[in-house]
This record gives sequence, C-alpha cells and structure tokens, in this order.
Amino acid sequence: MTKLHSSDTEKNARIAGTGSYLPQSILSNADLEKMVDTTDEWIFSRTGIRERHIAAADEFTSDLAFNAAQNAIASARIEANAIDLIIVATTTPDKVFPSVATIVQRKLGIAGCPAFDIQAVCSGFVYALTTANNFIKAGGAKCVLVIGAETFSRITDYTDRGNCILWGDGAGAIILQASIEVGVISTHLHADGNYEKMLHVPRKQDGTSDTVIMEGNAVFKMAVNTLDQIVDETLAANGMQKSDIDWLVPHQANIRILQATAKKLDMSMDKVIVTVDKHGNTSAASIPLALDVAIKDGRIKRGDVILMEAFGGGFTWGSALIKY
Repeated sequence: MTKLHSSDTEKNARIAGTGSYLPQSILSNADLEKMVDTTDEWIFSRTGIRERHIAAADEFTSDLAFNAAQNAIASARIEANAIDLIIVATTTPDKVFPSVATIVQRKLGIAGCPAFDIQAVCSGFVYALTTANNFIKAGGAKCVLVIGAETFSRITDYTDRGNCILWGDGAGAIILQASIEVGVISTHLHADGNYEKMLHVPRKQDGTSDTVIMEGNAVFKMAVNTLDQIVDETLAANGMQKSDIDWLVPHQANIRILQATAKKLDMSMDKVIVTVDKHGNTSAASIPLALDVAIKDGRIKRGDVILMEAFGGGFTWGSALIKY
C-alpha cells in the first residue's frame, strides 16, 4: 500500500468534522402506493429504498445546508468565522441567484470569504470536495466548508411512477482543514455531455424548470460501467490494492449500483455505507449524508481509508480517496 505521510511543507486537506440534516417529513413507499401505481415490494426490490425525506413548503435548500453546516462546525469544534471558503454542491438552489453558498454564509453570520455553488448533480459533492482540496493545496484556503444539499422533491414529477420513487431531500457537510497529515489522497473527475438527454431537467417555454426526465435502464448500465472504470483508475493512480480500501461511501442512487461497485472491489456489503433505504437518492447530498451517519455511529474511525464515488446527470462522475 502507498505510504500515507507528508512533510511539514506540504498542504494537505483533512476532514475535521462532519454534519448532516434531514427534513422532518417522511414519504414512505406505502405513501407512494396511494399516489401512483406501485408497491413497496416493487420499489424496494429495484432500488433498495423504503422511505425518503421531503422538505416542508417553507424549507429551502439553504435551510437544509445551513443546518448541516452548523452540525459540521460543531463536530469540528471550530467557530464559524474560522471558515475562509464555502462551497455548496446543489442542483436545486433557492433562486437562480444569489448562490446557496452566499445565503448559507449570511445565515452563519460571517462575511468576506469567497462562497459559491457547484452544479454537477449527483457527482456534485465529489466535485466540490475536489475544488476545496485544490484550494487548500494551492494555499488559497485553510478551512473550507463543503456542503451537498438538495430539495429534489421540487423537481420531481409525482405522477411518474418510475421516477418519483427515487428522490429525497437532505444535506450533508464537512469541514476540510489544511493539515500536515494526509487526508484527501486523490480525486478524479470526469464528464461527458453527449448523454444529456438520458438524465436531465428541461426548461419550459416560460423559462421555469420542469421535472426530472430519466431513461432509467440506460442510466443504470452507464453508471455501473463508468464506476467500474473509476475504481480501477483511483486504485492505479495510488498504487493501491482493493484490500487497502476500508470503506466504500458511494452516491446513494440505487442498491443494485452499490452492490455492483462492491463486487468490483471484492468488498463485503458490510463495508459499504448504505443509507439509500432511508434517504432515497438525495443527489449531491447523498455522500456527505452517508459519511456523517457512518462516522457518528462509529463505523468509520480515524485512520480508515475511504473511497467515495458518484455518477450523475451530464453525465458527470468522480471519485475521492480519503484517509479519515
């Protein structure tokens, strides 16, 4: 296994704290049975989802992000004014502008540091983490708040039985700090705009957003093949073996995709952090949500090596290899 150490002169990015937030309202499979022609068994057998959280009418992406941020700040035992960069990954901002990041900044009671959103759909958190890591390595930031937050229920068609069963709302956050110790080992990002129509949200003629349109089977096949490749790429880039990975923290899209990635790693599902059953697909929020759950319940411990990977509309995909 590659030695994970650093000299004093290197700028590494280490996760100092994590936090998450889920809206109170829960939409169960039983609830969906009353809305569309489906069953709990059909949904669970194909997706692994039992329930998902739905934001209240007066609850916006920035509200979810702010609550997750507060929990991450408390976990890292820092003051909010120590943060010198805020990055929010989201597909469902409160407004066209300003960014969710600047709204969260205001709610935290801080000002002056840069704050911006990243839009890479389900890969958004990996894109945001990569950006934060690069800021720290370049010396442009020392303490970054990275958030994945979504209110996907706002762009879900609840008459589309093949689609509405998937999505949930939520937010997850991390505090990434400059450190002598290695934290983020490597990140790998990709995109291919040729597949736009397989998974997208078009605009209506009046300019307002429509709802998610997805070619489910085609997206599933593409996701499995692409994630297979990025697992190989990540391990090869670091001279590591499959057995060097302690935990897989994947984007929570579908239990079958999670199982396929675990098989690729020769990894027991006991070492895969699974929250899709209770959260559904929360897009950019799913990885930091799952990470926070597994850290808070004691499964992931300091020193563990984690592989995060995600695939989303665009298509976008990426991975992050981290020593926690």
